[in-house]
Amino acid sequence: MLDIVRLRVLATVARHGSVTAAARELHYSQPSVSHHLAKLEAETGAKLIQRVGRGIRLTEAGRLLAERATEIIGRLDSASAELSAHVGLRAGRVRLAAFPSALGTFVPQAAAALAREHPGLELRLTETEPPDALRMLRAGYVDVAVIFRFEGTDPEDDGIRLLHLLDDTSYLVTSGAGDDDGDLASYRDSRWIGGCDRCRSHLLELCARAGFEPEIAFTTDDAVAVQALVAAGIGVTALPSLALRAHRNPGVTVIELPGSTRRVYAATYGEPPDPPATAALLATLTSVTRS
Repeated sequence: MLDIVRLRVLATVARHGSVTAAARELHYSQPSVSHHLAKLEAETGAKLIQRVGRGIRLTEAGRLLAERATEIIGRLDSASAELSAHVGLRAGRVRLAAFPSALGTFVPQAAAALAREHPGLELRLTETEPPDALRMLRAGYVDVAVIFRFEGTDPEDDGIRLLHLLDDTSYLVTSGAGDDDGDLASYRDSRWIGGCDRCRSHLLELCARAGFEPEIAFTTDDAVAVQALVAAGIGVTALPSLALRAHRNPGVTVIELPGSTRRVYAATYGEPPDPPATAALLATLTSVTRS
């Protein structure tokens, strides 16, 4: 029988692509992580890890086992959380994945409110963009995923339930004096800064509607870095209001983009009802975003 501790080590190494990072997350020494990997290879009779220079990469067998390990560990963690919920919200744990500007705005408010109302309930937070958050949700690694969708975003997989939290308006972000009306066509010759895949796809769609294809010269998910680049005159971009609420560089000008709104949801997986801890988190997220 495969050892669950060693499976957790493999899944963590696969997620980070690094023994050092995995050791840091698991609070193990690097030799201990390497020892667990070697033992797992002995148990399975398969080569799971290849050394590449100073780093490592997973073999095909390693990737397959890591994917299954992630699912197994996620389900075990979910079972543990659900069992904890049976003792009531005096104890237990709930896990949330959210994109950066949500973590920089309303998620801390929700975390504080949840702690006040259920002081025995532990909330664990992970920062990640919607596609990865949904994968973590389906694998049972988190209980709730805060995601966003644009009008043209592909529908989510079966089994994903969405609770609408808020609508988030987008803004053109420039280093100008703010004397235009946000006409994207007037920036057709500018260099653009793109964000995550979902945001970048939306930006391409907006520019296509304006009759041009933008030159995306830089790509970063970091809203602080994006605004610093814009303020320095390196390029222009589009950002949602949550990102501007989380951080606003004084050197940028923002103009609302009509018809460009993303919808923010709390996603859960599987059939209702949700476990009590998950339901409490959803109620708190709804309360802070609609107040």
